[in-house]
Amino acid sequence: MRITVHAKPSAKEERITSVGDAEFNVAVKEPPREGRANAAIARALAEHFGVAQSRVRLISGFASRTKTFDIS
Repeated sequence: MRITVHAKPSAKEERITSVGDAEFNVAVKEPPREGRANAAIARALAEHFGVAQSRVRLISGFASRTKTFDIS
């Protein structure tokens, strides 16, 4: 399944909120440097969907706040 994520790095608390069927707002504590926020978002999504982190891939939006993830 492909989902769209609006990333909020450097947040005070981590949380995932659903905006639509395949759209989520994901707030993580990690800063947007050296891919740390992307890795934290992938970990949060894996935990949220109950899958292994290796099954969550960032497809597009590596340097953008709007990202597309593939969860298999």
